[in-house]
Amino acid sequence: MILPASIPSPTIHSIQLGPLTLHFYALFILSGIAAAVWLTSRRLTHRGGPPGVVLDIALWAVPFGILGGRLYHVVTHPTDYFYPGADLWKILFVWEGGLAIFGAVTFGSLGAYIACRRAGIRFLSFADALAPGMLIAQSLGRLGNYFNQELYGAPTTLPWGLEIDPMMSPAFPAGLPADTLFHPLFLYEILWNLFGVAVILLSERRFDLRWGKVIGVYFIWYGIGRSWLESLRLDPTEFLLFGLKINMVTAMLIALLGVVIITVQSQRHTAPETSVFLPGRAPAVPATQGAADVNPLPETTTRSNRRERRP
Repeated sequence: MILPASIPSPTIHSIQLGPLTLHFYALFILSGIAAAVWLTSRRLTHRGGPPGVVLDIALWAVPFGILGGRLYHVVTHPTDYFYPGADLWKILFVWEGGLAIFGAVTFGSLGAYIACRRAGIRFLSFADALAPGMLIAQSLGRLGNYFNQELYGAPTTLPWGLEIDPMMSPAFPAGLPADTLFHPLFLYEILWNLFGVAVILLSERRFDLRWGKVIGVYFIWYGIGRSWLESLRLDPTEFLLFGLKINMVTAMLIALLGVVIITVQSQRHTAPETSVFLPGRAPAVPATQGAADVNPLPETTTRSNRRERRP
């Protein structure tokens, strides 16, 4: 079998169904959300959460996340949207690409926190259940970047170099030949994220990762990987901090946040987490259950009482 000398990029990024245009970027984002909701629901229910509550939380978190992801992208790429003669409506064209994970996580967390308070669920318990699903969702989302030809790194001669069409990618570096191959950063991140899912699930089996420690591992893992990937990206950025791209700084801060969460929560909570509910918000015992069903007496005590009541 002859292996390909490069990774070809798709020649289309949407399909037309009558009057409806389906953009692959949007479809992969939605499929990632669906996968994350399904896995998070299974994990939270397994920990004692009520069935269906994850979907209720997602109805808050997803719109907040999309809004935050788009806002972060537009703010950090202002010249892509604000210039003489620009069509400002394109700020809303999410399907064309441009959802920043850092903004999505920040705003999505706010929406999830509000929903968790309404449902009586501990926010960090929900976040722990969500962590591996987030990495799966991000992996599926990166396939959307592949179809949009918008996430690649420096030129490379490696056999897995990514082909990019200069006419389809506005970030194609000027002066390079059209047949230049690039590092497929979308693929690197997919592999890194999926490996992170395995790390989280295996770590949960080995250690007592509750009270927010799983989401801490997620922050560390994703922050480290994203810092490295951002150093390879060619996308122009207009925001630098300490001479570094703003996304690199944000990724490093996220990894540091993960370390802080694990350290603080390990000191604050030494006992196992026994409930995902906020204090006083656990479901009440059904009224159909009698007192004996809730806290039955030991069999030996019951027999002793019977003997004492004999004439």
